[in-house]
Amino acid sequence: MILSQITSRNVSDSVSIEIDPGDVSGGSLNVASNVRPNKLFTADESIVLYKIGALKADKLMAVITKVIRIFSG
Repeated sequence: MILSQITSRNVSDSVSIEIDPGDVSGGSLNVASNVRPNKLFTADESIVLYKIGALKADKLMAVITKVIRIFSG
């Protein structure tokens, strides 16, 4: 799996994307958070303990667009 860091801390960089509880479907997000598309990492699916939900399509597309922009330079 390719994953991106998500933090509830305020982040002041130009690539972080704010997500609110309303941006998640099929689960819940307790507090507004930030996706950090410049903080990607890989992990084997077997170490994921649980899923809190999924980003709605518009926010997921915003994250994907930022990742592509980062890799494109």
